[in-house]
Amino acid sequence: MSWGSELWDQFDNLEKHTQWGIEFVEKYTKFVKERSEIETNYAKQIRNLSKKYQPKKNSREEEESKYSFCRAFLTSLNELNDYAGQHEVISENLTSQIITELSRYLQELKAERKSHFHDGRKAQQHIESSWKQLESCKRRFERDCKEADRAQQYFEKMDADINVTKADVEKRSSHKARQQAQMRHQMASDSKGEYSSYLQKFNQEQNEHYYTVIPNIFQKLQDMEEKRIDRIGVCMKTFADVDRQVLPIVGKCLDGMTKAAESIEPKTDSKQVVESYKSGFEPPGDVEFEDYGQAMKRTASETSLSNARDKERPAGKSKGKLWPFIKNKNKITLNSHVRNLIEGSGPEDFSHLPPEQRRKKLQGKIDELNKDIQKEMDQRDALTKMKDVYVKNPQMGDPASVDPRLSEIAQNIEKLQFETQKFEGWLAEVEERMPSKSDTHRRSGLYETQNNTTVSNNCAQDRESPDGSYTEEQNSETQVKANINPIPPTSSTPEFDDEFDDEETLPTIGTCKALYPFEGHNEGTISVAEGELLYVIEEDKGDGWTRVRRNEDEEGYVPTSYVEVFLETNAKGAMTYI
Repeated sequence: MSWGSELWDQFDNLEKHTQWGIEFVEKYTKFVKERSEIETNYAKQIRNLSKKYQPKKNSREEEESKYSFCRAFLTSLNELNDYAGQHEVISENLTSQIITELSRYLQELKAERKSHFHDGRKAQQHIESSWKQLESCKRRFERDCKEADRAQQYFEKMDADINVTKADVEKRSSHKARQQAQMRHQMASDSKGEYSSYLQKFNQEQNEHYYTVIPNIFQKLQDMEEKRIDRIGVCMKTFADVDRQVLPIVGKCLDGMTKAAESIEPKTDSKQVVESYKSGFEPPGDVEFEDYGQAMKRTASETSLSNARDKERPAGKSKGKLWPFIKNKNKITLNSHVRNLIEGSGPEDFSHLPPEQRRKKLQGKIDELNKDIQKEMDQRDALTKMKDVYVKNPQMGDPASVDPRLSEIAQNIEKLQFETQKFEGWLAEVEERMPSKSDTHRRSGLYETQNNTTVSNNCAQDRESPDGSYTEEQNSETQVKANINPIPPTSSTPEFDDEFDDEETLPTIGTCKALYPFEGHNEGTISVAEGELLYVIEEDKGDGWTRVRRNEDEEGYVPTSYVEVFLETNAKGAMTYI
């Protein structure tokens, strides 16, 4: 489809369109230039980015490495680091193959467009000038015709008004009018001939203008525009080819990223969440009915032993007690505290963790050490083969040059094996001390026995405040103001002091013996030594923590699984659990 035949009357729009085409070339050149500038710095930036998001060597990152999506992300970062090296080549090729060529072509394009539109304006001005001359002839012919008509009418009027009294005068006037009319008719005839001749000439010029001159100019503009579009297409293809030239290496990196993404297993990650955060505790039992219509001696139930002190609290006054390690101000929940205990820093043997979590940590450490040992052994085997090659072919290298590295690897393997044995010893100790399934059944049976006793309890674990933290509603009959200070006396927390500054010392409800050492690094906990005897002042509410007291000034929480509890016989039978 030709511009000359279809767009013969769109000179101005074509001028705007071709100007926009030049601006597009300039814009695309700028785009490629900016891309080139980005590629120049990209290699360095991409390596910095990869380094920035590499996992840090801490326990949190170790926990994250258990999830498939985290491992996939780490693999992608490593592949991205390898990918960075090819981008300087991309920048150089973009500059030489696109930016330089387009800059030169842009100057040629502007000059060619200017020439074509100059010819078009010249032809347009010529046809407009011819049109003006034609209009002038037309107006002159029209004017002469009107003048001839008026002269003819005047002559006819004068000829009809002749009378006797003015015969001579009228004869002279009639003759003059006849001459004037004839002259006007002659002028009109001449104007008509001139107008007809120029009209024919104008039609020829107009036909040539719209069917020859303008189509030729517009065809040149169309050819120019198509060449421009084709050049842009070539540049865009080159833009892609520049990247494609480095794809043999980049493709391997991208394949590695794809493989890493495909290795993500949502189901496995979901199971890992259970493995990481499962507490092992059973949900609390049912809250039993409290019959306030009968006078009865309240005893402790299997779900809450805190009623030993709750029953002394006066009716009508209830003061919520925060669960351990929870601050309303900072919204720190018990679950987040347990998580911090599991993931936080601690001794090398993980003795600060509950047995099950400690076992997992030790096993993970052993697996990590075994991997390091295997890695060192692989390096040793590779160096040994290299040394054998050097021995057989001395010209390739000195066999003695490998000995220092082999000696270093041997020392590393020896250290790693020693570390592995140490952790395996700790693991064996933990597995030996962990309760068997029969112990679990025995404890479950004791709980079932206690369920048959009529009790009044106050299950604090079923009370949850609007901010997500747990509180305990106190008995409506009595209230004992307890001074809860879940941190060592060497430090104090204003939030806890403000919350419980009006409570008295809690009564003792039993004793316990520490089965394992526990270092209470966190707020609200207390350190205990293995075999140490302590007083129990608050039972386990189902969160895995028991509150104990060493003396009047030292009290806090310890993991329930770390102690053997002996409760006083103020209920129907004593209850002992591990």
